[in-house]
Amino acid sequence: MSGAGSVVTVGSFDGVHLGHRAVLDEIARRARAAGRQSVLVTFSPHPLEVVNPAAAPPLLTVGDERLEILAQMPVDRVLLLRFDRRVAAMPPRAFVEEVLLARCGMRELVIGHDHGFGRGRSGDAETLRALGKELGFGVDVVGPVDAGGQQVSSSRIRRAVAGGDLALAGRMLGRSYTLNGVVEAGDARGRLLGVPTINVGGIAPQKLLPPDGVYAVRVEWRGGAAGGMMNQGGRPTFGDARRTLEAHLFGVDADLYGAAVRLAWVERIRDVRRFSSPEALQDQLGRDRVAAEAILATHT
Repeated sequence: MSGAGSVVTVGSFDGVHLGHRAVLDEIARRARAAGRQSVLVTFSPHPLEVVNPAAAPPLLTVGDERLEILAQMPVDRVLLLRFDRRVAAMPPRAFVEEVLLARCGMRELVIGHDHGFGRGRSGDAETLRALGKELGFGVDVVGPVDAGGQQVSSSRIRRAVAGGDLALAGRMLGRSYTLNGVVEAGDARGRLLGVPTINVGGIAPQKLLPPDGVYAVRVEWRGGAAGGMMNQGGRPTFGDARRTLEAHLFGVDADLYGAAVRLAWVERIRDVRRFSSPEALQDQLGRDRVAAEAILATHT
């Protein structure tokens, strides 16, 4: 840590949305101006998974997804703390002294307008300002950010994704909603229909998915990227109720089995439904492709 200390922010940062980015931009700006390091202190697992599992939300970013997005942000250092019962029980003063001052060399603390930490989220802005005066660090608050006519927050984005409003979720995130997964073996039924697919698995159970349906998507993997269409849900035409994420990539014939991929939902095309025959499904898939290509052409 620099002898000049650091400018710190703290939070779960699930989704790393536009409100989070405003805070990260601010600590980076302040750190540059003062010749300090910018540091984000964040947690894994989500605090509610420890203090109140029944109330823990499905997550916008799971596993490495959050860290991959944070790696693109203008912060010098991310301190990922394991959130456990001991951390949950720490009062704000102990957290400030043991983590932010002792481990991070904090000289300034910047928080979002709705921030709270410490036992029972008792560390609000006023508590922190009082501690700052006593312990010698500054405290500032970044105001709310609006997008789509609404104040940006992780909970609002979760509601938008769960309700299928991917456009609103994307405006609040500042990017398409994505997941990281792994291409797994399927039953090759899509190839028999002339529409070869990849089956995206390895998805953490905490990951929030939009409603099942057929979507226009974009998929990236090491060395490549493509648009496509995806069936998310069961395959009722074949009597298969298991939820799968099965994507046909346009213009791709590579074997991606075992590849790590990032999948972005772009726009919903239709519901999943049962067709009278595989041939009727094949005809619909042709129409789905036309719709998906048109959608992708307008989403650069």
